[in-house]
Amino acid sequence: MGHVLGRLDHHAEIDMVEEKAKPLPRLTPDNRIFWESARQHKLMLPYCLHCERPYWPPGPVCPYCFGEELTWKEASGRGTVSSWVVVYKAWLPAFAADIPYNAVQVHLEEGVCLTGNVVGIPNEALRVGLPVQVVFDDVTPEAALTRFRPR
Repeated sequence: MGHVLGRLDHHAEIDMVEEKAKPLPRLTPDNRIFWESARQHKLMLPYCLHCERPYWPPGPVCPYCFGEELTWKEASGRGTVSSWVVVYKAWLPAFAADIPYNAVQVHLEEGVCLTGNVVGIPNEALRVGLPVQVVFDDVTPEAALTRFRPR
């Protein structure tokens, strides 16, 4: 059976078209404000109205006090790289042209961590503690991604 499953070439044309497009953020009721604000080049974070703490990822309940009331506030976008990796394999064909690329975790001044990548420096210059600032990449007219650049 394995020799048959590995040879489903009759779908190759359809799959190649779909695989070349990079995935875009999927909007949900919990993250809609974040992504719509990113389109306007603003970094917004959810804050709990009960304990007044920011949290990430956005959700209907505060992960610290389980409060159900939240508001959104603009964040500074400043932070430091707390972890990073350089990717050398195209796990998705849409990212093949970007190899090698980096993925980083950034600890924002507000106290939450965001995942993204650092642009504007070679991967060899990445380090834990690198001060960064959010930047926005307008990948389509409908979507902007958050990335980071060194400060």
